[in-house]
Amino acid sequence: MFAIAGPAMVANLTTPLIGIVSTIAIGRLGDATLLGGVAIASVIFDCLFWLFAFLRMSTVAFTAQAVGAGEVQEIAALLVRGLVIAALVGAGLIVLQVPLAAVLLGAIGGSEDVTRAARVYFAIRIWSAPLALANYVVLGWLIGQARAGLALAVQIAINIVNMAATVALVLWLDTGIAGAAIAAVVAEAVGLVLGVLIARRLAHQPLSVPRAALLDRAKLVRMLAVNRDIMIRTAALITAFLFFTAQGARSGDVILAANAVLNNFLLVSAFFLDGLANAAEQLCGRAFGGGDRTAFSGAVRLVILWGFGFALAVAATFALFGSALIQAMTASDEVRQNALAYLWFVVASPLLAVFAFAYDGIFIGATWARDMRNLMVLSLLIFLGTWFALRAFGNAGLWTALLVHYAARGGLQALRYPANLRASFAQAPAPG
Repeated sequence: MFAIAGPAMVANLTTPLIGIVSTIAIGRLGDATLLGGVAIASVIFDCLFWLFAFLRMSTVAFTAQAVGAGEVQEIAALLVRGLVIAALVGAGLIVLQVPLAAVLLGAIGGSEDVTRAARVYFAIRIWSAPLALANYVVLGWLIGQARAGLALAVQIAINIVNMAATVALVLWLDTGIAGAAIAAVVAEAVGLVLGVLIARRLAHQPLSVPRAALLDRAKLVRMLAVNRDIMIRTAALITAFLFFTAQGARSGDVILAANAVLNNFLLVSAFFLDGLANAAEQLCGRAFGGGDRTAFSGAVRLVILWGFGFALAVAATFALFGSALIQAMTASDEVRQNALAYLWFVVASPLLAVFAFAYDGIFIGATWARDMRNLMVLSLLIFLGTWFALRAFGNAGLWTALLVHYAARGGLQALRYPANLRASFAQAPAPG
């Protein structure tokens, strides 16, 4: 399992680094307004691209199921289908960039100066949309075949290019927030070229798929239904995080910047734990595709046990080194002090999020997407209800509501899991 989870974990860890590197580089300029602008824009792109994370999730699940079922031609077809959808969705986002910027930046509600800075970043980085979404597909396709090491290589390349370009453009050439956005576009382009070259090498031929296989009606209908449910589920999750960011913005630029710094910890923790979710998607998907209930149940146990171990490690790292990391992320003393005041919420987050990430991977691997959708909507309502009850406590109440949201996500899926297991493997023998 760790052969998949380890590289996938590190690959996922690199994903939020584009926003983190932009935040650090702009933060070194010592301007809270610019830091707030890049923070808002980075969160918007994390959420905007995340809305289409079904491209990665469903690709992992369907590819792993195809591997388990021995459907060799379908494996290649899944990659091509995914890349076509990524290109269409990415082009649509570019066409709609003006109304998207107006709606999303208006929803966050930052100050005029912060919004102006965020708008500059948005107008440039939106051109990376087809590239970033195509990279989701390639990442999912590789992990679905248990090629997590290659997925890691692509993600590392993306972030090395991003780091180098950001340092050169922002800190050396003094291009400011625009330079950080340009670096992100260049990095995604390099990653996609590398990913497609790797895919062609694995396929031992050009990535051409017979029309009949590519447009198989039954497979397309199933894929679209699963993607729809995952997208709705992801939209509910994004709503919670956008609400969190918007409430921070309404508390002033300093609280917004402090929460943005701490949000980088959450992103690192989330993508770290999501490495185990990727392993669950691959292992559970392969067992599900092969109809092997024993292997499926064994994968579930391993994911949960490893999840708790890594959650403890992440929490301990944040507790020991969180203060130093905050110092490195911003030069503003006021932002540092506010971030330190809420650090312990971040320390607790991975321990409460274990079941959420583990069961996300399990449910995706088995394509139990409808239940994921319904339970995430319920978790969102719990989050909003908790915030409403604790809103008098300000930012502390907001952070508490976020932690309750993590716990609700995992707890609800854990309660639903036994019924889904019985229904999906009704004809399979019980695990020994």
